[in-house]
Amino acid sequence: MTNKIWFITGVSTGLGRALAQAALAAGHSVVGTLRKPEEASAFGLLVPGRSHGVVLDVTDQAAIIPTVSRIESEIGPIAVLVNNAGYGHEGLVEESSMADFRQQFEVNFFGAVEITKAVLPLMRARRAGHIINITSMGGFITMPGIAAYHASKFALEGFSESLGKEVRHLGIHVTAVAPGSFRTDWAGRSMVRAPRQIADYDEVMDPIRERRHKVSGHQLGDPEKAAAAILGLVNSDAPPAHLLLGSDAFRLANEKLESLKEEFIGWKDTTLSTDFQA
Repeated sequence: MTNKIWFITGVSTGLGRALAQAALAAGHSVVGTLRKPEEASAFGLLVPGRSHGVVLDVTDQAAIIPTVSRIESEIGPIAVLVNNAGYGHEGLVEESSMADFRQQFEVNFFGAVEITKAVLPLMRARRAGHIINITSMGGFITMPGIAAYHASKFALEGFSESLGKEVRHLGIHVTAVAPGSFRTDWAGRSMVRAPRQIADYDEVMDPIRERRHKVSGHQLGDPEKAAAAILGLVNSDAPPAHLLLGSDAFRLANEKLESLKEEFIGWKDTTLSTDFQA
């Protein structure tokens, strides 16, 4: 794999950090976004000349195009864009505010869309590039208590798949990478939790919240192995539109597919009854 310039959002910790380090170790140049100047400076020292930290909040729309323009003019053409920045909002629908829902979408969905739209014309002009959107197995399967998160990741999955069909004839690949449970800060300090208020939901939510606390730091997934898988993905001549990462993601997504198939077939007569009859 020849040296490429990777633009990865959210490289301070977790999967973003592991991916940045793996890409650097493979000889690539990495531009990573961080939210604090001191973190950006430290990132730039990882591999001087090939690691570049930029301060960017993905919800700051006014800063995105100037940042991308500066990367292209000062560092070089972005070959791989990884929209990784995001967080999880834990909260029942009734106990989460509309501001909670909107902020979840601003970071997890609209931030990725804005950055993609800034990079896409440049990739289109070069007829080359790979856009990787880090979604989640939570973009396929659902569980109670994280409806805002699921909604944002389902949206990013749909966006990725549709965009891929728009640009594949231009030499641009788009892959939605859906990790399962990995040992990152997602379920720990990176998760925003709405306060519990309604007792009617205790039997649903309390065991889930307790289990999530216990599992945090002991998840099945290894971020370094995920990073290696994504490097392999970029090196593929025919990358997939969707890539699950982790045995739990594979198991739960396939259970969902079987459940959907069973439900669709069970209601087939009702479904087909709605067509006009010749």
